[in-house]
Amino acid sequence: MFKLKDVPLNELESKGIIIGLFEDQKQNQAHYLHVNDMLDQHLDELVKSGDVSYSYGSVSKVHTFGKMTVKRIYFVGLGKKDELSVNKFRKALGKVFKQVSKDSIDSVALQLESVLPENNTDDYYEALGEAFSLATYKLETYHTNRDEKHQLTEVTVLTSEDGMIDRMNVGLALGSGANVARHLVNLPGNLLTATDLATFAENIAEKHELNIEIFDKEKIEQIGMGALLAVNQGSDEPPRFIVMKYQGKETWENPIALVGKGITFDTGGYSIKPKDGIVGMKMDMGGAAAVIGAMDAIGQLKPKENVVALIASTDNMISGKAFKPDDVIVALNGKTIEVRNTDAEGRLVLADAVAYANQLGASKIVDVATLTGGVLIALGTAVTGALSNDEEWFSEVKEASEAVDEPIWQLPYFDDYKEMVRKSHIADLNNSPGRLAQPITAGAFVGEFAEDTPWVHLDIAGTAVTDSEHDLGPKGPTGIMARTLAKTILNRQ
Repeated sequence: MFKLKDVPLNELESKGIIIGLFEDQKQNQAHYLHVNDMLDQHLDELVKSGDVSYSYGSVSKVHTFGKMTVKRIYFVGLGKKDELSVNKFRKALGKVFKQVSKDSIDSVALQLESVLPENNTDDYYEALGEAFSLATYKLETYHTNRDEKHQLTEVTVLTSEDGMIDRMNVGLALGSGANVARHLVNLPGNLLTATDLATFAENIAEKHELNIEIFDKEKIEQIGMGALLAVNQGSDEPPRFIVMKYQGKETWENPIALVGKGITFDTGGYSIKPKDGIVGMKMDMGGAAAVIGAMDAIGQLKPKENVVALIASTDNMISGKAFKPDDVIVALNGKTIEVRNTDAEGRLVLADAVAYANQLGASKIVDVATLTGGVLIALGTAVTGALSNDEEWFSEVKEASEAVDEPIWQLPYFDDYKEMVRKSHIADLNNSPGRLAQPITAGAFVGEFAEDTPWVHLDIAGTAVTDSEHDLGPKGPTGIMARTLAKTILNRQ
């Protein structure tokens, strides 16, 4: 959490303070001169020796040895002042917050003026909140001998200004939503079944007083979600369909639908994955996690918009009851589907969820899914793939993604690709036309169920998990798209 305080540096008592250094101002910065005087000019020596740097992203820790009431100073290099964008600012502050947290310090001060560029906007305050929330997140593990350290939980912002705390708290809420998604994706399949996911969603709904309804298998059968039921056939775990509603307007009408793929573990079914490809498939509910994380942030921030979150959840297993290649199934909206690949199950559960969004009268739809390996080949691990049938709606989602530094790239959505999923000699659609243009045809399949409703599809198979630690978090789940979804809703106010 953040609190504001206006106190001179020489009167501040703290375990540590963060001070920014800009390369193009160097020793002319007032806070630099002040600290240098209190340290008997030793800061100049540290800069000359390279122990303290102005270079962007550098973090240096200096002990004050009793010369200040603050015990240690964390200098963060910010490069040239006119080149510090909001996204660079977020990462730099995340890096220093992460270092403070690693040092097992639970509270720190921040000299706000020292880290802000000239003519800064409120977006920097929001990014500050995101940086704190994201960078200090600790991934839960199951080691029996965990080293329990203090967590950085409080930042005292030194400033004579007021009014920016609300924007900082917006950033905290966005980061909190992403951390909810990270937590869910990190849970192994034996600890997160469809029932467990539904229970977690119920807890989020109760926390923020959201309306929630959980459809059990009997209700799913009753309303005719044949695609979700087909994927669930091989499992001993029952499916769940989650409907979370946030009402931000006086009347419930024209909600924006956030749709998430909730495959809690994916074996591939009879189109079984290879042994190396099956490891890590606990992350196949990353889309559902992003949607629940977004609803956590929305529940905290209370935007003036109606939002419905829809999650179709099951695992995809193999048994004598499992669905098979060549099966023909019937989706919620009555369309028939030829199953050519049981490992193309995500688009099947999304089909029922997106069709249900239309039944609810959604004005706009965005779905999020770890959908295809092909998107990694196309875009790697830095960018999320996207499809859309509405350029105006896509531009809103893209603007939000850029604001939180979760870049997306729009793939072509031409009629030729749509025809590929419509080619079946025995059904309306086929669920897997082949390897060519895989991320596009997978999204195009889902688009058949969006019909004419403005729709954006986000394939996060390459971005949901990272193989290495980074400035805004640990190795593992990224919580990708939780912030983008929530920011999209916030931007519509």
